[in-house]
Amino acid sequence: MTVGPHALLMPDADEARRLLQDELAKAAYVEAQPTIVERVIADVLRSLGRLLDGVQGLGSGPGTLLVAIGAAVLIVVAVVLVRPRLNARGRTPEAAVFEDGARRSADQHRRRSSELAALGDWNGAVAELLRAIIRSAEERVVIEEQAGRTATEAAMQLGGMFPSLAPDVGWLADRFNETHYGNGTATAGDHRRAAALDAQLTAERPSAHGDTATPAAPR
Repeated sequence: MTVGPHALLMPDADEARRLLQDELAKAAYVEAQPTIVERVIADVLRSLGRLLDGVQGLGSGPGTLLVAIGAAVLIVVAVVLVRPRLNARGRTPEAAVFEDGARRSADQHRRRSSELAALGDWNGAVAELLRAIIRSAEERVVIEEQAGRTATEAAMQLGGMFPSLAPDVGWLADRFNETHYGNGTATAGDHRRAAALDAQLTAERPSAHGDTATPAAPR
C-alpha cells in the first residue's frame, strides 16, 4: 500500500490532542490570568477532547483532519488573546520627564535641543523641547514644580492652563512617550512642530480658569 505525503503529516486523534495540550501548557499561556474568553476556550477544549474520544476509530480519514484543523484554529485564537496581554505586561512604565536630576532652565533645554537637532538626534531634540516647555511653565509660575512629573501628567496640567493648545501638548507628550518607552522615532518635522508649540505657549496667556492646582499669572 502506498502512503501519500499527506498521510505522513496527518496526526491521528491522540497526537492532535497531545500537540494541542503541549502548546497550551507553555508558560506564556499559564502565566496569563484567565479571562472570561479564555475560560470559554477551556470549555471548548474540553468539548474538543470529547470529540477526539469520539473519532478515535476514524483513523487518518476526514474525522482526524477535522480535529487537526480545529486544534490549529484554537491555538491561533489562544495566541491572539494572550499575546497582547503579555506585551502590555512588558511595557515600561512612564518615568519622570527630567531624568538626570540636574535642574536646567528653559533656555538651557532649548539650547540642548538645538545641539541635538544639529546632530540629527531628533528623539533627544524633541524631548528637550518638552522639558523646555515644562520648565518655562514652572518659571512663569503657570504650574508648580513637581518632582517625578511624567509627560502625560505635564500634558494634562498644561492642557488645563492652555485649552486651545491642549491637543498639541498632548501630541508632544505622546511623541515623548513613544520615542522614550516605545519604538517610535521622532523626525525633523516633529522637532519643528514642537519648537512652534514652545513659541506659542511662551506667547500665550494661561486660562484664568485653568484646571491646575496652583494657577498663576505669567511673569
